Amino acid sequence: MEEKRSIGDGVWYLVLLAWSATILFPIIWIFYGSLKTNREFFQDVWQFPETLNWVNYSKAWNEYGLGDSLLSTLYYVGASLVIGTLLTALNAYVLTRVEFRGRKLIWGTIMLSLFLPGINALVPQYILMRDLHLTNSLTGLVILDSIGENVFFLMLLAGFMQSLPKEVEESAFLDGASLTRVFVSIMLPLSMPGIVTVAIFKFLGLYNNFLGPFIYLSDPNKYTIGVAMYQAGLKMQFSADWVTLMAGVSIAMIPSVLIFVFFQRWIMEGATLGAVKG
Repeated sequence: MEEKRSIGDGVWYLVLLAWSATILFPIIWIFYGSLKTNREFFQDVWQFPETLNWVNYSKAWNEYGLGDSLLSTLYYVGASLVIGTLLTALNAYVLTRVEFRGRKLIWGTIMLSLFLPGINALVPQYILMRDLHLTNSLTGLVILDSIGENVFFLMLLAGFMQSLPKEVEESAFLDGASLTRVFVSIMLPLSMPGIVTVAIFKFLGLYNNFLGPFIYLSDPNKYTIGVAMYQAGLKMQFSADWVTLMAGVSIAMIPSVLIFVFFQRWIMEGATLGAVKG
């Protein structure tokens, strides 16, 4: 029995090693490719660079406007993250802890939206944004992504809040606390592990969001990092400066990699948060 278990563990280790390699290898290849010259890259894409050409990074930063793009991305992601996470926590609290008529109907409608492709709302959404004069505006993009609730995040946080004991709320109500006071002073601190997990997933989704900024932003000075890198990729049709593009991609990957490195425990726990505690 122990021999079968050791063989099974060995197979899982090999699968995990192969899975890790498929993720890490492209990142490593892009990084050392960004340190080559174009001549070295076209001679042999697998060969290591003879000297480290860090000038490719300054070139990518200046030519592709990554500085302005990172500032735009910081504003867009930061504002959307704070407002959107707060609204998700508020919605989850109301739908799981507050009794009111029509709550089950609202939940059913939310569950139904899981089966509807989000692309169907793209045209009416754009018309609404245009009529409200919110196109080509980072603030308009923040409003759109903050108010637009993600059903997965709502279900994740709602499952966590449902597991919290009701006695804490009932004691606060008996002491005369209002609904707002209970939410701010009790539910938010108790739900912080779930909120942090949702915030991490929201950050990754917002930072890697390409379609929204690509559709609603037309001013190059307002481009987020994803759109800026897309425009840089288009330039490769006329100038094959792939090492500079790789340097830009490496810069663009830094925030996501840092988030994963420092918050990987939260990400792993958050993958099963709602299922375990819901």
